[in-house]
Amino acid sequence: MSLCFLILLGLTSCLARRRLITRNGHAASQPLATADIQGLLRRIAQQFERVRDFSATVDMVPALGSTEKSRITEYKDVRGYILFRQPADIRIIGLYPVVRTTAFDMVSNGTDFRLYIPGKNRFVVGKNDLATSSPNKIENLRPRHFLEAMLIPPLDASHEKPVLENFTDEDNAVYIVHFLRESPDGPLRLDRQVWFDRLSLTLVRQLVFDPLGNILTDARYTQWQSYDGVPFPKHIEINRPQDEYAVVLTIVKMDMNKGVSNDKFVLNQPEGTVLQVLGEKAPTAAQPPSPPPALKPKGRKGRK
Repeated sequence: MSLCFLILLGLTSCLARRRLITRNGHAASQPLATADIQGLLRRIAQQFERVRDFSATVDMVPALGSTEKSRITEYKDVRGYILFRQPADIRIIGLYPVVRTTAFDMVSNGTDFRLYIPGKNRFVVGKNDLATSSPNKIENLRPRHFLEAMLIPPLDASHEKPVLENFTDEDNAVYIVHFLRESPDGPLRLDRQVWFDRLSLTLVRQLVFDPLGNILTDARYTQWQSYDGVPFPKHIEINRPQDEYAVVLTIVKMDMNKGVSNDKFVLNQPEGTVLQVLGEKAPTAAQPPSPPPALKPKGRKGRK
């Protein structure tokens, strides 16, 4: 036994090497933060509740295609405007590079959405929960997808069950909150994940899944800043692999919680455009479409 101890002591002094672990360029001495699941759920809820409305000017880098098909086309220097108001009003306008004419304009009140594509002379309307995919990938843009990525919803205790994972190794140090949802036939399924950086406990990623476990949305958040006293990520990457589009948002200017009026969420069909109602057959030239009903914004209820 004494001989074995002496051999191990010799190996320790001669062959052992101390290796410091650094993550994402941070100092090796920086301690990791600790939290429990209730604390992380409170962080999600507090962040969501602090953002009542905003008007943002953003630089956008839309990309069409997918990594699975090994082909992605990026469009740079696209200026955009995003307007939001609780509970679910959102409008997003994208401008072409250089000429700054409208590439797309879309609005949603949480239930219905409208999308105007001037270059295609097309006006698309439909329900947010209608699952459909167009060969023209820009027609797959949905305001709800942006909203779900930019504002992480809090726990829905009536339908979701949270589970905490501590994913910490040599390359990663994150807490992952898994939100499980009961399927109609009984078994639990993974609905979404929210990732927290363990160096600062900031939100860094959200993944949303379909019932088969495929990724619907992969959103990543960096460069958190304070806008009018409310923390918000300056840089957001949104990837929708099944819809074959992605967009990178970089905030240029942000007015937070200063109010957004009802008229900002009204988008009427321009005269002469072709109406496409998702879930119905496309209109023909011999049967011109009737104008869609007005979409009324759902304003935020007053606080007591």
